[in-house]
Amino acid sequence: MTVRVCIMKSKLTPKQLHFARCVASGSTYSDAYREAYDVKPETKAGSIQTEASKLMSNPDIAQRVEVLIAARERAIQASGVSDREQVLSKLRGWMECAEGADAMKIRSAELLGKSVGLFKDVVEQKQEVTSLDIEAKLQAKLELLLASKENQDSDSKDLH
Repeated sequence: MTVRVCIMKSKLTPKQLHFARCVASGSTYSDAYREAYDVKPETKAGSIQTEASKLMSNPDIAQRVEVLIAARERAIQASGVSDREQVLSKLRGWMECAEGADAMKIRSAELLGKSVGLFKDVVEQKQEVTSLDIEAKLQAKLELLLASKENQDSDSKDLH
């Protein structure tokens, strides 16, 4: 199996790269701009916002932000899978090593079963409705509609 590693030559300046990293880590565009660039205290917020927006309209910077966010999401997923595998491995070990009907063995088996969805409580609610109930509800709705229609008719007569 051959593994190819793609090394992209960065078209971004160090400051642009720093800006992209800040945005990818959750900073607002303006905050990322302040962090990456030398902003004077008297610089107006509108100017910072405009410059930051210009940076994000640069396709290279926008693409770098997307790549950084995707990489972070993959790392989070990998960490979650790794943690899950570690927990399941421990539970299997405890289940296999415990003596007889040891409480730890039973609890480990239970937790393993829950992790793969063996024990799901399904609550089913059924509500029986008779034809008389349906008829009564329909009748009430019809009366309400007729009453509102009569009110509209009388209101329109008052206007003319």
